[in-house]
Amino acid sequence: MTGQHPALIAALWMLGTLISFAAMAVAGRELSAEYTTFQILFFRSVVGVLLIGFLISRSKGYTSGGTPDKPGFAQIRTARPGAHLIRNIAHFAGQYGWFYGLAYISLAEVIAIEFTTPVWTALLAFFLLGERLTRARILTLILGITGLLLIIRPGDGVLEPAALAVLAGAVGYALSYIQTKSLSATETPLCILFYMTLMQLPFGMIPSLSDWKTPTLESLPLIMVVGVTAMSAHYCMTRAFRLADATVVVPMDFMRLPLMMLLGYMLYQETVDWFVLIGALLMFSGNLINIRAEQRRIKSGA
Repeated sequence: MTGQHPALIAALWMLGTLISFAAMAVAGRELSAEYTTFQILFFRSVVGVLLIGFLISRSKGYTSGGTPDKPGFAQIRTARPGAHLIRNIAHFAGQYGWFYGLAYISLAEVIAIEFTTPVWTALLAFFLLGERLTRARILTLILGITGLLLIIRPGDGVLEPAALAVLAGAVGYALSYIQTKSLSATETPLCILFYMTLMQLPFGMIPSLSDWKTPTLESLPLIMVVGVTAMSAHYCMTRAFRLADATVVVPMDFMRLPLMMLLGYMLYQETVDWFVLIGALLMFSGNLINIRAEQRRIKSGA
């Protein structure tokens, strides 16, 4: 791809992200018919540990700040196990809400509620890190919460417990993102992913033992899809962000919603819910406003 515009290459990486998330959602929905959410997450961690272990053995690791080369398994040495644990408890909660929601509500609704994550990230950064709530961030919060209310429609007989689980999961994702930002200053991306899969493995395994079902040969391909795409989705998105501004990448990520609507209609006869689409568009608009404001702030040196 030498000579191609970075935005075009970023678009190709985001295509990989979209395919990964779509495959993971469909595989997760199919597995939920036979296995509990805890067991699906356990399978995901088993595949993830093997995959990340292989990648670490062949890698040279750098933190996001480009600090010293840590080849191979040397990069998993950490002085911050507590920070990893907090991140992975929050991330596991996010994953649980996401996969639980797949079993009970439409694919599009799961993705739309997940889009509230930037709202909760801004609020948590304000309360936990003391980050300033600018006018753009406040507008993002207002649009995000308005969009969320359109999607879940409390008091209209539409609110589902599974929707609340996905919403709680979005808050978990927000806390994990804040911890990831902190960890990335000293840990390589593969180190963070390694401890994610390793620590979350018992989180899924222990609750699964009370209702254990041995995986069948027919379910193994779906288990592999969940495990591999969980890694590939975030890897592809990271590569896209390295090549293009967030104002380019975020609209591409929003394409997950119409894609999930299409898959839900084709595979599960799910109808298009216009409240979900309008609510998600409001959240998307808020995110873009905030991103553009942050970019202007950085350029002005404020």
